Amino acid sequence: MTLAARIHAAKDLRVEAVSLREPEADEVVVALGAGGICGSDLSYYGKGRVGDFSLREPMVLGHEVAGTVTRVGAAVTAVKPGDRVAVDPSRPCLSCDYCRAGRSNLCRSMRFFGSAAIVPHVQGAFSELFLARADQCVVVPGSMPMRVAACGEPLAVALHGVRRAGELLGRHVLIAGAGPIGLLCLMAARLAGARRIVCTDLADGPLAIAREIGAAETINVGTEPERLAAYEADKGTFDVALEATGAPAALASLFRVVRPGGRVVQLGMMPPGDVPVPANLLMAREIDFVGAFRFHEEYRTAVALLAAGRIDVGPILSAEMPMARADEAFALAADRSRAIKVHLAF
Repeated sequence: MTLAARIHAAKDLRVEAVSLREPEADEVVVALGAGGICGSDLSYYGKGRVGDFSLREPMVLGHEVAGTVTRVGAAVTAVKPGDRVAVDPSRPCLSCDYCRAGRSNLCRSMRFFGSAAIVPHVQGAFSELFLARADQCVVVPGSMPMRVAACGEPLAVALHGVRRAGELLGRHVLIAGAGPIGLLCLMAARLAGARRIVCTDLADGPLAIAREIGAAETINVGTEPERLAAYEADKGTFDVALEATGAPAALASLFRVVRPGGRVVQLGMMPPGDVPVPANLLMAREIDFVGAFRFHEEYRTAVALLAAGRIDVGPILSAEMPMARADEAFALAADRSRAIKVHLAF
């Protein structure tokens, strides 16, 4: 048995004992070092669902994690007990057509930590001890703080989104949303050579952080929507827009500010149901509208960038709290006036 933060229904999160089976030959046991509270964790906590996925049974939350290997299966050679690792929460089958084509994020049988997409749900990693396949583990330097290593997952999401945006060198980029993913997209777009980046949000605190980490301009679209509307002139301004809010209104605002031939990338998880898009505008301006779902090889790239100090996530790290105060940590993580990224640890 091991202790874990398990959600039973909206607002019913319990730190309780759960069973831990023996590792298979290709698996390892990891002791949690730090786990970041993601927007999807907050949605399960606040609503009992995320997007189209609803809780149908108790589920351990958590997929942004790092820790220390404590045991290894009989066939494991890549890691050993005592290794500090960032853990990729994706567990693809490795054999379906999408996996074989190098797009394992679209795996037909994906098992992703802390996801209610399938039944039985895939249990997450907000657990004192948890299991992972050895190939999910990336060894990190002893000097890397665990909560920085745990940021490998959201940074991988941002890197994948930026990759789906296409060539960014010298481009003008708009990022809708200054939450963790939006701010990490800002960092990734700068690394990719974007010439000018504008960031929008409804809260001034996150926008201040966006300016700190390199946004040329920030716009509070709740109080100054006219500043974003000004970019609609001359058939739009931006080469690329990344939607990182999951809000239909934010998505709707992007198509008129992207120039003809530009691209809109959808990263945010929208509410259930259909979200209208201006099809005629997309057609007439030949705007590409693409999705970006999780990540693939970007996970190891993200961890390497963090280890090398090429991406500094320090400005988004808000707090680290013990698992015994999980409810308090979730409340803090949901308060955008006080926090960007909150981590849990045992």
